[in-house]
Amino acid sequence: MAIDERNRATAARRPEDSGRRAAALPRVAVSVEGRSTVDRRRSGAVSRRRRLAHIGLGALLPIAILALWQAASTFGWIPAYRLPTPESLVVAAIDLGERGLLGLYIAISTQRVLIGFAIGAIIGLVLGAIVGLSRLADGALAPTIGALRAVPSLAWAPLLLLYLGFGEDSKVVLIAIGAAFPVYTTVAGALRHVDRQLVELGRAYGYTGVSLLTTVQLPAIVPAVVSGLRLALAQAWLFLVAAELVGSSMGLGFLLIESQNNGRIDRLFLAIVLLAILGKTTDALVGLLEKRLLKRWG
Repeated sequence: MAIDERNRATAARRPEDSGRRAAALPRVAVSVEGRSTVDRRRSGAVSRRRRLAHIGLGALLPIAILALWQAASTFGWIPAYRLPTPESLVVAAIDLGERGLLGLYIAISTQRVLIGFAIGAIIGLVLGAIVGLSRLADGALAPTIGALRAVPSLAWAPLLLLYLGFGEDSKVVLIAIGAAFPVYTTVAGALRHVDRQLVELGRAYGYTGVSLLTTVQLPAIVPAVVSGLRLALAQAWLFLVAAELVGSSMGLGFLLIESQNNGRIDRLFLAIVLLAILGKTTDALVGLLEKRLLKRWG
């Protein structure tokens, strides 16, 4: 009898216990969700602090250079006709800006670089894919392309001026030549080392030719492609200066040579600083593209 009464009491408590557990489940879920939200916020805060620390660390050297520059010009360590003060660069920038030349020169040079870079990147990607995927093309094209890559930028300029004149075409083509080779080199080298098992798996799914390249092989070499693009962009700015030094009446390269001829050391340094800023800005934009591509295909 005592055992039966205990069993009936236990059975009576089970619905009550089940109800309590069911009522506790939403509270547990809310608690877990709250902890995950807190963890995400903490992770985001840590990530932001790391980014700020990284930016601050990268700014140390430019600040140190600027301070040393200011000290050298203030205390006369280097004559003013050889090293202008940082303030004189600001004055020169304001003067050119008021005359409408500074923005014009920056816009023209940036446009030339972007157009030439885009053309060169496409050419380099196509040639790199052909050479990287075909042993026949590698044997036939790679030696000649390697020889052309060794030609200095200033050696191309007179030839392009002879055939294309002093207009925009010669400058854009010269920049495209400079941008094509880094992309070609990285793409061709990366495609040669794509995992063969990955390629065979793509073929097993029915991918061949261009579809195999765009679906399997190119996503596998995204880091190498982006690295080539960053190198190509740096080359594009180098070849821009060569193009504008030889035959141009506008642009930052023209500002360099004009400042040298007129003895305007302040404008010469200003052009160099602007080229550095623009080069770093465009490189940072490609870096953002790299993060997006790696997030999708990396």
